[in-house]
Amino acid sequence: MEEHFQPNKTAMAVGVFDKNARTYQDKFMDIQLYHDTLDLFCQRISRQQANILEIGCGPGNVTRYLLQQRPDFRILATDLAPNMLALARENNPGATFQLMDGREVRSLEQPFDGIVAGFLLPYLSREETTTLISDAAATLNPGGVLYLSTMEDDYARSGIRTSSSGDQLYQYFHEADYLLKAFAENGLQLIDLQRKMYPAHDGSTVTDLILLAGK
Repeated sequence: MEEHFQPNKTAMAVGVFDKNARTYQDKFMDIQLYHDTLDLFCQRISRQQANILEIGCGPGNVTRYLLQQRPDFRILATDLAPNMLALARENNPGATFQLMDGREVRSLEQPFDGIVAGFLLPYLSREETTTLISDAAATLNPGGVLYLSTMEDDYARSGIRTSSSGDQLYQYFHEADYLLKAFAENGLQLIDLQRKMYPAHDGSTVTDLILLAGK
């Protein structure tokens, strides 16, 4: 049976990120590993002054890189951790920020030319993730682009993890097959799929899955 949203899991993640916002910023502002995929996102959006929604912006690391590549982008960046949003504002005075749950995309009642969710999916269940893809597809303008990144592994391995700070939070793993199926079911065409390997703090190897799809 598909697992439904449990508020304590979200509260757990928000609490950890709010508490460790500055440490997270110091560790993850350099996103060079993902430059090529973000470059492709920027290249696929031909419209000038395009409206971009970023979900789960953290300290604004992705926001900053996008604006470096495309200063014309009009970015609305959202997050549920107030301390993360405060740092993101400091790092990106040219963007607009809003405290928002990533599962409430449709509440914005606004179309976008691009939507970016960089590592939001590890904190969304499979059901929530497929709903997010559906909501994003409905929110994108024709020709719009969706960018998703997550940790790839067997969904059954999802569970409580201890972060590098020693805090516990619930993390979900996702699988490419059902993400691609959700794209197809919502009229999104795959543009690019990449996997990037990197060492985790516990000595294991993590596989990052990055997907771009167009409407």
